[in-house]
Amino acid sequence: MLLFRLIMKRFKHALIANVGSFDLDLSPQTVTQLGEFYSLLTHWTGRLHLVAPCTPEEFAVRHVLESLMLLKHLPTGARVADIGSGGGLPIIPCLIARPDLEVTLIESSQKKAVYLREALKTLGLRGQVLQRPFEEVEPPPVSFVTCRALDQFIQKLPALIDWAPAGSTLLLFGGEELGKAGIQYEALLIPKSERRFLYLAAD
Repeated sequence: MLLFRLIMKRFKHALIANVGSFDLDLSPQTVTQLGEFYSLLTHWTGRLHLVAPCTPEEFAVRHVLESLMLLKHLPTGARVADIGSGGGLPIIPCLIARPDLEVTLIESSQKKAVYLREALKTLGLRGQVLQRPFEEVEPPPVSFVTCRALDQFIQKLPALIDWAPAGSTLLLFGGEELGKAGIQYEALLIPKSERRFLYLAAD
């Protein structure tokens, strides 16, 4: 129990210490709930390998604060489809900070979909989880499509672009050049990173 408290203290301290670098403002309640998400994900990761092993500080910065970069680009009540949701990144931290968002989480793995439903329920968040590859899902009526950890991302990018609803904005995380995808995009360097970007592209 003492070790757990120390880990959570390190996680929350890293959030608070680095939030300014991401130009974010997190309420104490949001920080607490993000800690609950971290605890839940850590518990499930032992079985499902949801994220690679990392320190509490790395998880706070690399995973949570990075995910929350999306908030600047999502207006109130935005409808979002998150592709390859896996451990719930980036969309669950965004939901914690902005419960006004309407989200559909699309995950091909049955076990990870079970985890995602449990995470939403445990954290008191609203969202729909679809357990299928995105290629087999009818695109929901959303204005934004997010993706952070899709397997074979670059290879599947053309299919994702074709799948996205007309007029939607794609918010994609990655460290690879998107030029060959044949789309116009803006690349925003992620704070505290040299080669990771948030890509904004209009479909």
